Amino acid sequence: MITLYHSPQTRSSSIVWLLEELQVPYETRVVGFRRFDGTGAKDPANPHPHGKVPALTDGGDTLFESSAIALYLTDKYRTVRMGPQAGEKGRDEYLSWLAYRPGVMEPALLCRRFGIQHVYGAMGWAPADEVEEALNAHLKGRNYFLGDDFSALDILLGGGIHFMLQAKMMAETPMLKDYTARITARPAFAKMMAA
Repeated sequence: MITLYHSPQTRSSSIVWLLEELQVPYETRVVGFRRFDGTGAKDPANPHPHGKVPALTDGGDTLFESSAIALYLTDKYRTVRMGPQAGEKGRDEYLSWLAYRPGVMEPALLCRRFGIQHVYGAMGWAPADEVEEALNAHLKGRNYFLGDDFSALDILLGGGIHFMLQAKMMAETPMLKDYTARITARPAFAKMMAA
């Protein structure tokens, strides 16, 4: 049985959404964690080495970090196709964008939010304006990150874009507004939000 170590209204909500899309049985274990304001603490029940969410166990397998969990789930549970497997067309694009949210998008937009000046060469991500340009350029003429196929990318990146638009951390464009409306209209998104 899959157990998701989760805290509502955090990045782990994306994994709830993904599990709902995959239509696999799972349980959630709500855990505490250290928050931005200094409250909270690492929960000893949480297998994440830093006490963050999400973390996931599935039988004898333990994973942490959203991108790793998403890749594991979309490779293992194939009743609903949520991304190309190794050797399939589009796998390169899928893997690259899967790593983009935690490796590029979030750091860039959080630096902007907290007034941290981007330093080329010293930071492993692009400035926030370039990130926004790249996202808008990639989604131009596409319904989803992989074209016409909804995938885990639309949950991880699209969910992040949705949150950052609501938090005024990104510039809203008609394309991003239409895209996030499309992905958040899905029944699995409503189930995740209700949970």
